[in-house]
Amino acid sequence: MKFVIVFVALFALAYAAPAAPEAEIVELRSDVLPESYSFALKTSDGTSKDEEGHLENVGAENEHIVARGSYSFVADDGQTYTVTYIADENGFQPQGAHLPVAPQA
Repeated sequence: MKFVIVFVALFALAYAAPAAPEAEIVELRSDVLPESYSFALKTSDGTSKDEEGHLENVGAENEHIVARGSYSFVADDGQTYTVTYIADENGFQPQGAHLPVAPQA
């Protein structure tokens, strides 16, 4: 019986804990054209995202989108992590100082 009381008390305490504040959008930019786009987003918690993309080989069988961009966020350890990337016919290719690098073949 004591276990149930302790469990309910701990559950109530955890449920009543204040939630983390929601981040607000402080900057938003978007430009969409027929064959390209770009956007940027910044939030009050330090998160940001920038991306631009365009169509390559328009009208060809291998038509595809190429996107280049970056995103940053502040992690629980207080560090800001940034990832830059390209996404194209070869897939998503991220780079960042905190990301592991595959060994050379």
